[in-house]
Amino acid sequence: MNPIRTSPLAQTATTQTQQQNRVLRNTYWLLALSLVPTVLGAAVGLYTGIAQAMGQSPGLTAMVFLIGAFGLMFAIQKNRDNGLGVALLLGFTFFMGIMLSRLIGFVLGMGNGASLIMTAFGGTAVVFASMATLASTIKRDLSNLQKFLFIGAVIIIVAALANIFLQLPALMLTISVLAIAIFSAFMLVDLQRVMNGGETNYVSATLAIYLDLYNVFANLLMLLGIFGGDRE
Repeated sequence: MNPIRTSPLAQTATTQTQQQNRVLRNTYWLLALSLVPTVLGAAVGLYTGIAQAMGQSPGLTAMVFLIGAFGLMFAIQKNRDNGLGVALLLGFTFFMGIMLSRLIGFVLGMGNGASLIMTAFGGTAVVFASMATLASTIKRDLSNLQKFLFIGAVIIIVAALANIFLQLPALMLTISVLAIAIFSAFMLVDLQRVMNGGETNYVSATLAIYLDLYNVFANLLMLLGIFGGDRE
């Protein structure tokens, strides 16, 4: 009897599928783990007075945020193929939690602050589930959208920095709405790239999707605080 042999093409396809599944699984696990230092960072910011200090110096806070965030992201990408990359990623999420503490403190100062935070968390989870479902069903390659989304993200960053000095409520609302839309689309593109094998490093994949989730959550919480906050 002749043994049934798998063709090299089929073997390659199987290996690629296994690799994609492994990257996706590791990305989801690391993404879930990254929420722990984010929460710890937010708690440190709230209970050490860092959040209050950031509120008193918004310009300096923005500078620290940009230098810290981009510096850590650069270091993560440089070390994404070794264990240090994971450690740096978790350190980055801790830092981002500290930066988020100012907004969380503002919302917790409202009568229904805790429920607003849970609502923002639930809304972010719904966005993630929706984008993951779309990423697995849409056959068209969405990677060509990255350039336009990047331009939109840069515009949002510039507008947010300008509004530190302008203090325009309408501009702040516009920034938050656009940020939710743009980073939800980024999430869709990033998830599809991982699912289709376009991203083979789970540290880089986790960093990209974490940033998408972080921005959706922060801006959704901002809108909920403005429109749904109980200030009594």
